[in-house]
Amino acid sequence: MYEQTGPERLSVFRSTIDGVTVVTVTGEIDHHTSGVLRDALAPADPAPGARTVADLSGVPFMDSSGINVLIAGHQAHQPTGWLRLAGVRGPVLRTLEIVGLTPLIPCYPSVGDALADD
Repeated sequence: MYEQTGPERLSVFRSTIDGVTVVTVTGEIDHHTSGVLRDALAPADPAPGARTVADLSGVPFMDSSGINVLIAGHQAHQPTGWLRLAGVRGPVLRTLEIVGLTPLIPCYPSVGDALADD
């Protein structure tokens, strides 16, 4: 799955690695683009135990809309599945830390690290 909003503002690519959905995001996440990310983070399979890694290494900016999408994505994977974040860069990571999201949704340096943590 590949979606893009606006003129190169946000692109999302969804793939599967060993049964885990990997959502690769590139661009800014704001109120104009957050809907695409919300759709991509929704579990593809409604059965319990969905697992998703969101690769945010290509995201230089995220506003409160993105925070809300991540919280909704986390909740959609509960109670037996999980959402993990990978490659979160400085300013975005700092925002997640300030709002207290990092204890709720684990952050990993890379997609490989997020997939390897079982």
